[in-house]
Amino acid sequence: MEVLGTLQVVDLTDGIAGPITGMFMADFGAEVIKVEPPGGDSGREQPGFSMWNRGKKSVIVDPANAEQCRWLGDLIAGCDICIIRDEATFARFNLASAVLSKRNARLLIVKMPPYTQTAPPWAGGHESQGLLAAAGGVACRQSSTDGGPIDSVFPHLLYVQGLWATVCTVAALIERERSGFGQTVTVTGINAVMEAAVGALTVNPDNPDPSTAVGTGGRHPTYTRYATKDGQWIACGALGGKFETWLINALGLGDMLKEERMGGNIANLVLAANVDWAKEKIQREFLKHNLDDLIKMISDLGIPCGKIGPTEKWLDHPQVKAIGMRAEVEDSKRGATAMPGIPINLTRTPGRVHGPAPAAGADNGKVTVRPSPPRPEKTPLLRPGPLAGYRILDMGTFVAGPYCGSLLSELGADVIKVEPLTGDPFRATGFTYNRGMRSVGMDLQNKDAREAFYEMVKVSDVVIDSLRPGVTKKLGIDYEKLNSLKEGVITVSLSAYGEGGPLSHLPGVDMVLQAMSGMMTTQAGADEPVANTIAIIDVTTAAMCVLASVLGIYHREKTGEGQRIWNSLAATATYLQAEELVRYQGRPALVKGSENHRGCGWLDRFYQTSDGWIRVQATSPEQVSKETLAKAGIKLNGTNDKVAALAEVLAPLPGDEAVRRLAEAGVAAIRARRVSEVLRDPQLSQEEFVHIRAASDGTYFTAPGRFATFSRTQRSGPMRVSGVGEHAVEVLGTAGLAKEKIEALGASGAITIGKPMPQQLMPSYR
Repeated sequence: MEVLGTLQVVDLTDGIAGPITGMFMADFGAEVIKVEPPGGDSGREQPGFSMWNRGKKSVIVDPANAEQCRWLGDLIAGCDICIIRDEATFARFNLASAVLSKRNARLLIVKMPPYTQTAPPWAGGHESQGLLAAAGGVACRQSSTDGGPIDSVFPHLLYVQGLWATVCTVAALIERERSGFGQTVTVTGINAVMEAAVGALTVNPDNPDPSTAVGTGGRHPTYTRYATKDGQWIACGALGGKFETWLINALGLGDMLKEERMGGNIANLVLAANVDWAKEKIQREFLKHNLDDLIKMISDLGIPCGKIGPTEKWLDHPQVKAIGMRAEVEDSKRGATAMPGIPINLTRTPGRVHGPAPAAGADNGKVTVRPSPPRPEKTPLLRPGPLAGYRILDMGTFVAGPYCGSLLSELGADVIKVEPLTGDPFRATGFTYNRGMRSVGMDLQNKDAREAFYEMVKVSDVVIDSLRPGVTKKLGIDYEKLNSLKEGVITVSLSAYGEGGPLSHLPGVDMVLQAMSGMMTTQAGADEPVANTIAIIDVTTAAMCVLASVLGIYHREKTGEGQRIWNSLAATATYLQAEELVRYQGRPALVKGSENHRGCGWLDRFYQTSDGWIRVQATSPEQVSKETLAKAGIKLNGTNDKVAALAEVLAPLPGDEAVRRLAEAGVAAIRARRVSEVLRDPQLSQEEFVHIRAASDGTYFTAPGRFATFSRTQRSGPMRVSGVGEHAVEVLGTAGLAKEKIEALGASGAITIGKPMPQQLMPSYR
């Protein structure tokens, strides 16, 4: 049985984000029906189309044909899930959410607008990575050499939106199993910005935006990439005081720590005044050694590192193949096509690639219209989140593991952060990734603490770890042991490289996987490798772990069975390059970036204006003539260099005026905003883009607010970060341990019985 094998999904979206949600549904067994207009989806020529729409069926529905629209209405009224961009999608077919939901009370309507729940602020309102990144502050937060906005060659925000919408949809399916009712789930483009850029959005709003002119490797001197003596590049993942100190000493730079500017604290490496100084010293040492020697030295310290490689070779990497992340299909148009596989491994109910993307209209007349289900006789439940009532134990550390728990908390689950006695070593720096969880600190190598952990497992649904393969077995907390304690338990294990393959035993971090998988070189083009300032692999992997958890819970709700699930940073790095890694005979060459990449075309890039930058994107640049632009007040000179000509016209204009004139010419544009501007957007404030909290030191900080909107099961309100062991007494008490036993565990040092921690931000590490 496949996890979603009984479900019927109608996908009315095009582009990237919506189809990805449909793709995941198909990968895990749902019948996904892609509805296309006459002539087919306009994005069919994109290489990524073959992946984003794999395993689906295709039907053509003409919005001008009343009979076909009625058929579509009947199809949706009998299906489980309908994915749309917004209400206007239904309106084109003379349909409406309210009517469809009345006909089918179990229907889940998944809305995925490209910006917020209202129309995007750019002409045409189309889905756009570039415009969303500019409007959401992401482009202006990327590290560079000149401090200007950077255009990503990867549509990462759209991949995040598609994945997160899948998570929220499965969470709503779980809730439907209990209540019997569907609801409307909305995941916007801005929600994707919140999920991905959570670190950049957790700031003191009274501080100025940090300078991004810190180089293309970012601001952290030991968590970055360096050139080596033999002309190659290495990524180093020394993050956290212990590893940072070990690396500095191994390079013979121990005296750096004695410098007055360091104040005796290794954490001061990331202070603005120290970054350039420290990076220069470390780079000089790296240039004294060849790549292989550095990899051995750094690996022997237990610090993740790796050689920077190209995207073009990643799909053939033996590790990628070993974890099942290379799939092949026979596409009716493209022929033999290789693409990324399924990034989550459910050992009992694995997903699989069910086939290629369908030909347009291939399934006309072949789709079964199901009857509308009877309306449940009970009253719809109201709950603070679709996962209210479920308990999760999260043993993850650093970023991806804890952030998974925070996202589960956002969906209403009761998440317990099970951490070492002194706490997750990254919990202060990674403050924002730990929001919403209760904390129990324990030494799992201690027999008494482990027995207490077992009691917690007996009253929990999911156990998450971010340990290397084999470590849970050594600790006695592997799936087989936990399932013997509670039949039906679900375990989710996250590692750097997955299970099996030549690298599975190695540690790894976001920075190193960005490098090895080719992200850095594709973004850089012929220039020095560019590291994404967003921990994009970490934050996306966190959402992958949540998807693993909710798929496991949904399967158990249907069957009573638990299972062991695993995923990896390497799998996520592959998913995040979906289109770039799709391979077939005659596919277009990869789009490459540059050191300070502004865009790929004269009407698809950033331009400077008199008061900042704007992002321009024409959906059909070939239809934009000099005459059209001139009528809108944009008169280009006669040069053949269109980028230079347009830059000359836009430079003296205020940004808002430039956007207005371009819109008159039918060209979408938006001001590129810094994070401080985005935080103060009144429209975003109405949609709970951020929550504002008082910090313990008398200052204030912002943190992302509502990550999705559920029409009936909406969790609300800010989430705080717990102190180490702050909830040990209450959590272990609900697991059945007597107060005297809990106190004895604390007195013996088996667990930490702690207090609340200061709600205070540390300097950003990226």
